[in-house]
Amino acid sequence: MPRPVIFDLYHTLVHGADEERDRVVAEMAAMVDVAPDALVSAYHGSWRERIVRWSVEDTIRILCARLGVDPTDEQVARAGEHRRALARRVLHAVPSSTLRVLDALRAGGHPLALVSNATSDTAEAWPGSPLAGRFDVVVFSCEAGVAKPDPAIYRIAIDRLGAGPADCLYVGDGADGELAGAAAAGLPALRITELNDTDPLWPGPTLAAIGELPGLLRTR
Repeated sequence: MPRPVIFDLYHTLVHGADEERDRVVAEMAAMVDVAPDALVSAYHGSWRERIVRWSVEDTIRILCARLGVDPTDEQVARAGEHRRALARRVLHAVPSSTLRVLDALRAGGHPLALVSNATSDTAEAWPGSPLAGRFDVVVFSCEAGVAKPDPAIYRIAIDRLGAGPADCLYVGDGADGELAGAAAAGLPALRITELNDTDPLWPGPTLAAIGELPGLLRTR
């Protein structure tokens, strides 16, 4: 069987849109009567909690409470939709070159999986994205309750693929220690730098562009 490939999402298949995320959170702050800088800081500080525990609305309510604010249900709903709209925009902005590579891999018989540290707005937006129909297995941390670099999240994808870890290939930019986590799960890991050079100290193999991947797989 052609080798299964497990991809990261943000900064690997789509841009992380970090600056836009901060701008959107600052706009959400105005909707819930919180200081923009304070809410942006709270979002950054709660990353690990958000990717495994909270819904969009939970996030808004909990962070507002931590900042001493009690928004109305209407304010929370408005801010939540603003956040969901961002997720939809980011997932729809996948480069056409990336889609062509995924299509080529699928045409070559490679099973494809996604393992992403992601908040619930990403998981909700995923089914409507151009990426969704191109993957056989999708594992979001917000749904699995575990996040990279914990080897357990990779094993969920490996088990669903019905493959052994050494038979797969993990491809990611390296955020959140994901490459070391993949290696700990027994996966050969490949760093990609096309959208972001996130983990320059990674000692393993590196790919400059996703377009190089099909050729690389033909030689392995």
